[in-house]
Amino acid sequence: MNKLPTKEFILVLFFLLLLLAVDIAGFKVSRPEKPVAKDTQGAVVQKERTILQAIELPAVWGDLGMQMIAAGVIDRAKFEALYAGRGGLTVLEQQFLTGNVDGKIVVTEKNAGVILNLLWALGLGNKNIILEKGQMSDPRYGGAGGFASTGGWTLAKGDAMKHYSAHPFITLTPKQQAMVESISGTIYRPCCDNPAIFPDCNHGMAMLGLLELLASQGASEEQMYKAALEMNRFWFSGQYAIIDQYLVSKGRIPSEVNPKEILGKEYSSASGFSRVASSIEGTPQGGGSCGA
Repeated sequence: MNKLPTKEFILVLFFLLLLLAVDIAGFKVSRPEKPVAKDTQGAVVQKERTILQAIELPAVWGDLGMQMIAAGVIDRAKFEALYAGRGGLTVLEQQFLTGNVDGKIVVTEKNAGVILNLLWALGLGNKNIILEKGQMSDPRYGGAGGFASTGGWTLAKGDAMKHYSAHPFITLTPKQQAMVESISGTIYRPCCDNPAIFPDCNHGMAMLGLLELLASQGASEEQMYKAALEMNRFWFSGQYAIIDQYLVSKGRIPSEVNPKEILGKEYSSASGFSRVASSIEGTPQGGGSCGA
């Protein structure tokens, strides 16, 4: 005759089944938690910084480098000599300068400086009414040739102003032109206090070139703001780390903030960044270099 389970055995079995049920229920409802402002600021900012290992812009470069060399906006020998002193151009960087790049533009921390200078040349040399009728040409400022974005471009054949808004590398439709004018009027950078529609430094001129390129290839307003912020983050990585830290201190997740807001005067202009940096103890307030 089989023995019935003892009372002790039944109790042990009951507790084992109870523990198993709790474990299963816990597994079903668990969810990975998203970083929130209660996390340490450094940890959140570090998590955000991992986003920009490399980005793909919604535009194709094509043979713009060759076009600018042929027009003289870029003197190939001068450009290559500049980078020879910095370890030389990589194969892909050389292709941006002298070849035809069919795929979308991929920007990394390593090539962001080369892309900056190529876009600087594009913004300066491409024919556009923003350069011809905008603030750059306002007589109050003594002419367009006296700015860092023009007088500082030393990699052209001859005087840089000979190429200022002189070459139809990119032709925009009226709708695309209106987009560039509207968006460039709201995008700032931490080195200066003017928006990209007044491109008085290399970063501003490069941003203008980027916006023209994106608009010409059908990028949406959202894509243009996103790309602009990504490029600013590469060009001013230290400054945007501080802006991220400031946003986190206010209980916000930087990657969830609208790029248009971050690119605005409140955060991304020289004065805006200075205000942000002054509220974060022990942070530098400089805006970055404006040279090639």
